[in-house]
Order: sequence, then structure tokens, then C-alpha cells
Amino acid sequence: MKIVYKYLVLFMVLPLFSCGGGGDDPTPPEPEPEVPAPSAATLIYPDNNEECTEGVLVSETESQVTFEWTASENTDSYTLLLTNLETGAESSSTTANTDIQLMLERGTAYSWAVVSSADGTNETASSTTWRFYNAGAAVENYAPFPAYEPYPEMGKAINAGTINFEWEGADLDGDALSYILYLDTLSPPTSIIGETDTNSFEATIGADTVYYWQVVTVDSAGNSSTSEIFEFRTNP
Repeated sequence: MKIVYKYLVLFMVLPLFSCGGGGDDPTPPEPEPEVPAPSAATLIYPDNNEECTEGVLVSETESQVTFEWTASENTDSYTLLLTNLETGAESSSTTANTDIQLMLERGTAYSWAVVSSADGTNETASSTTWRFYNAGAAVENYAPFPAYEPYPEMGKAINAGTINFEWEGADLDGDALSYILYLDTLSPPTSIIGETDTNSFEATIGADTVYYWQVVTVDSAGNSSTSEIFEFRTNP
């Protein structure tokens, strides 16, 4: 009976050693290749600060304009951002091509830019912004483009004290330009703080305040345009 007992114990223990058989760990999956970020497109037409005369006349008030830009690297689609500089209305149109046709109001100033996008990444690249007049009925002299590229920038926080307000201006006819600067703590601003023939104006601002400012551009023929309302705040 002792011999039987010994063999029985050995039979119960052996499987513990023979069934361990752990294999190698599974190979981790290869990481997904990183999608390169797109690069910015270069605008071609309509030309910057020029009159667009190549549109297809649709009616007395509208024409069809073809926007063109260069292809950019690592890009799958393009979004054209269009702004009516007289009303402030904005729109966007997306295409896989490097051109797109849009219906525009005649005799109206616009700005446009192109954003490049790629599948598989959230990164984008923006072109420069161009401005143009869509041709309308013949006029002797065009109004200037509304002031753009402001400083302080929209939503920027700056220190109180004496600052230099700055902006850019352009005129299709090449007329001399002057500017009227409005600054207020309410929107729209109604207080004129100065007039200048340059693209800047010095003023003193208080601390911990939200300011709204706007520029009226006047050309030598008496035509004028009004910028959008810019906003910034000062630190406490």
C-alpha cells in the first residue's frame, strides 16, 4: 500500500510541471505613422488690393468669380474663407481642387484666404489674406479698403498706459488716405480720439478695462470706409 501511495502522489504532481508552457508575449502593434501637417497655399487670383474684372456677369448685382491658388504639400482639401468687407458677412467653401467659383456682389470689397487641411491630422495651415474689389458699374473713384491688421489685436490683453494704435490701409486708386480713430468702452465706439494721415495714433488707456475701437478711412476724393470693430482689454 505504501508503494501505491507514492506513485499516486507522483502522478498528481507531474502535471504541475509539464503543463506550465507559457509562450512569449504577443508583439505590440506597430504605431500608426504620423500624418505630416499640411503647408500653406499661395494665393493667385483675385489679386491683392486690385479690382477683379474677370468675373462672369450674371446680373446687374452679381458676378461669378473664379478664385485660384497654388497646391500645397500634404494637403487633401482647401477651405476658402471669404469676408464681405462692407457688411462683415463671412462664408466658407471647401474643395479638393485649387480653384473654386463663387457668386459675389458687384462693386463690393472682399477679403479672402485659404486654409489647407489633411486627412488624419487636425493641423491646418493658413495662407495670407488678400483684399480686392469685385468690379461693378463703372465708377470714377473707388472707396478705400477698410483698415485691417490692427494693433492691439482682436482679444489681446495689454498693459495700461500710453500705447500706439496701428493698422494697415490701401486704396485701389492710389489716393492719399487719412484716418479717424474711434475708441470707447462700449460697442460700437462713438468717441473720436483723433485724426491722422499715418497708420498709427498714440493714446493713453486705463487699466482693467475692455476697449472697442474702429478706424474710418477717407481718401482724397472724399470716399470713406469703416473697419470692423476691434476689441482688446488691459491688465489690472
